[in-house]
Amino acid sequence: MTDIPDHNIITINHLVELIRHNAIEEFWNVLADDDFTGELIPGSRRVSVDRIRRESARLPRDTAIVVYCADTKWPVSKFAATELTVLGFKNVRVFEGGLAAWKASGRGVETLLQLVAVP
Repeated sequence: MTDIPDHNIITINHLVELIRHNAIEEFWNVLADDDFTGELIPGSRRVSVDRIRRESARLPRDTAIVVYCADTKWPVSKFAATELTVLGFKNVRVFEGGLAAWKASGRGVETLLQLVAVP
């Protein structure tokens, strides 16, 4: 499996700069459905790790993509970035620390309403 180079793993300061300069074309929360709490970093969208191939099929391979998950204990974002790299994407970054780092820095999140089927 392809490893994500260290220079493609970004900190919160780098992420904030990329957001400020509109340098992210796709910004994805890649947590699996069972782990997704409904929270998103503003400006990002939900793309579950199992939907990466489908979602990325429509994108040019030079698209600037940042992926993140819950925190440093979750390897999901690195797995997602590896999959994107294997699919031929050249500009993929992993936000190290994910939602936990974002919230710990005092920044707010967006919350998606999750619909639950009632028996």
